[in-house]
Amino acid sequence: MSTPTARLVEEGVSIWLDDLSRQRITSGNLADLIVTRNVTGVTTNPTIFAGALAKGESYDGQVAILAKDGADVERAIFEITTDDVQAASDVFRPVFDATGGVDGRVSIEVSPELAHDTEATIAEARKLAAKVDRPNVLIKIPATKAGLPAITEVIGAGISVNVTLIFSLERYDEVIDAYLAGVEKAQAAGHDISQIQSVASFFVSRVDSEVDKRLAAIGTDAAKALASRAGLANARLAYELFQKRFASDRAQSLLDAGATVQRPLWASTGVKDPALPDTLYVTDLVAKGTVNTMPEKTLEATFDHADVTGDTVTGTYAESHDFFTQLEAVGVDFADVTRVLEDEGVAKFIASWHELQETVKSALAGAEA
Repeated sequence: MSTPTARLVEEGVSIWLDDLSRQRITSGNLADLIVTRNVTGVTTNPTIFAGALAKGESYDGQVAILAKDGADVERAIFEITTDDVQAASDVFRPVFDATGGVDGRVSIEVSPELAHDTEATIAEARKLAAKVDRPNVLIKIPATKAGLPAITEVIGAGISVNVTLIFSLERYDEVIDAYLAGVEKAQAAGHDISQIQSVASFFVSRVDSEVDKRLAAIGTDAAKALASRAGLANARLAYELFQKRFASDRAQSLLDAGATVQRPLWASTGVKDPALPDTLYVTDLVAKGTVNTMPEKTLEATFDHADVTGDTVTGTYAESHDFFTQLEAVGVDFADVTRVLEDEGVAKFIASWHELQETVKSALAGAEA
């Protein structure tokens, strides 16, 4: 009998795991998830690496070597994280080859401390891509104002990019512009544009958390009736925008020349409200040509009991537009919601980066003792 994860794949959804650790790689767990859970990629972020290093004895040997070599914290983080991404990329290489480079992707993020520095982001993206040196790596760049020109430059250099921390349709529109400009730049520079892949990571559950907090503060029946609906409506309208933008003459010209679409990726798909179904942001965002990156808990819930009924996105646009009309009517400023979420998203990743620095600093000190 077909599993729910297999049915997702049949509907055109790529399942990526939102987690990575050396233990997951060396134990064979990552390879097993490819076979048993239909996982075809991995995303990472500073929070994931901070957690992996805090818990993982599997890093002790490398930390000891780095400490003996006199490595500072920044170099140690760079070496440790790129080694994990290299190894994971090798695990996913057969998937990459089998899908013509569409899947089998592993993401690694530039330092979130560079989120508002275009030139530094470009430099680090190039450095990460060169160090990992695998065709299936994706360099994660946040969709901040400073990140947009960096996305264009990095894609223009022939490097595949995962654009992260997208919350608003307006910013997503700018992300698509940055991608298309990057592909045009790569084409002009003589790169094989068929080899450049990109995903646009649209965050879902965080939208509900922030909007629901505001709806609860308003407290009216009309406001309460809108709870837990903003994340899905926002993501569904992102898919509508994706369809429109990649049907444009500009996009079609590039696609005809061999370019690929920048796929929407649903991120932040772990359900934070225990009153909601634990597979909500999977089953209600099924659409062809999308990626759903899931924390392990969500992946296992999906495999166990998700009810995958087909496309749950393309027939919902009118309803989703109407939702935002209602949201505005009850007094929620959604533009402010997305501004707050972007600022918080960058701040949270910086906090995790600092946590990662402290973990590595302590590990280096312990290895030297």
